Amino acid sequence: MQESEIYIQDKTFNKAEFLTKGEYENCVFNNSDFANKDFSAFKFIDCQFIGCNLSMLKLNKTGFQDVAFKDCKMLGLRFDNCNEFGLSISFDGCQLNHASFYKSKIKKTIFKNSQLQGTEFAEADLTEAVFDHCDLSEAIFDHTILVKADFSTSYHYSIDPTINQISKAKFSILSIAGLLDKYDIVITP
Repeated sequence: MQESEIYIQDKTFNKAEFLTKGEYENCVFNNSDFANKDFSAFKFIDCQFIGCNLSMLKLNKTGFQDVAFKDCKMLGLRFDNCNEFGLSISFDGCQLNHASFYKSKIKKTIFKNSQLQGTEFAEADLTEAVFDHCDLSEAIFDHTILVKADFSTSYHYSIDPTINQISKAKFSILSIAGLLDKYDIVITP
């Protein structure tokens, strides 16, 4: 943390629209609108964002360590620009459409009840990630590490097993067609 930056701990922000650049630890952000703002070089540790609009937020070198997002609108976010050190995030009930996790190392990340339509996971490490009841329509998996990832309750995914590492990953028999899309075959019940 640079001298000119602030440090805020154990504070709850309700309906905030602006944050001062700095480090936030154990803070809660409720129903705040940060759409199109710039969080570059901010640092968040053990924080929660609940019911916030974070769409198109700039995340250059932003630090997220043990940060939970619940019921947030997060369209077009570039998590691939975040500070990789200690990157640890989870999502529950979020709209993450068209977000990018390109080359991100986000092992054991939990995506729960979230929309991930058109989201990019190319070359990301999602080892042991959990996709629990997520819509993965048009999500991009290209040279992605999905070892032991759990897709058993998710749907609309298209994952090519020949270019992604999927050993020991879990899939539902009802959505297994998403692993065969490239073959352009018809699967009937």
